[in-house]
Amino acid sequence: MRISDDRYSRDRLRLDLALRFIQHEARTRTIRSWTGLTEDRIRKLYRSYFDRTGAAAVPRPRGRSPQQASFFTRSPRLKQEAALLASLCSLLGAFPPRRLPRTGLAHPGFGFAQGLALCEAYEAYRMLISAAHISFEHLIYLFSALNRGDELRLANCAGCGALLVVERMALREPRCLQCGSLDE
Repeated sequence: MRISDDRYSRDRLRLDLALRFIQHEARTRTIRSWTGLTEDRIRKLYRSYFDRTGAAAVPRPRGRSPQQASFFTRSPRLKQEAALLASLCSLLGAFPPRRLPRTGLAHPGFGFAQGLALCEAYEAYRMLISAAHISFEHLIYLFSALNRGDELRLANCAGCGALLVVERMALREPRCLQCGSLDE
């Protein structure tokens, strides 16, 4: 048996995605819902690859994952960073071609391709923004909220056409920071 056989490729994808999520400090529940791995298997992966004493250790966040859409519209800086992340996700093909129906599942129909694209988008974001305010867990929430479309949506700036993340029920015409400052 070779490890490259088709029957092992799905398991390898799961493990590779889980390792990338761990590197980005995702919570165990998030990793489990995106990969289908058990919590025990995720903890063993962490202990095998990342549990080092000293500076090389990857911290494991605890508690609930972010669940507030208002986080992304709280300040001008967060609005810009959310728009950048949404743009990167869009460019890297993370968003499915059509909106997925809302179900009881945490991430219905999201596959390994979306998970890998999210990792790539987050890595590019961290390279572009040195003092980033949005964590990987927040990106997961942003991605899910944009796919659901019930709290947040993508829109274009009325002035320049830039991609923006706006509240679904926003009454004002969406404007980026630059176009908004020109109006004043």
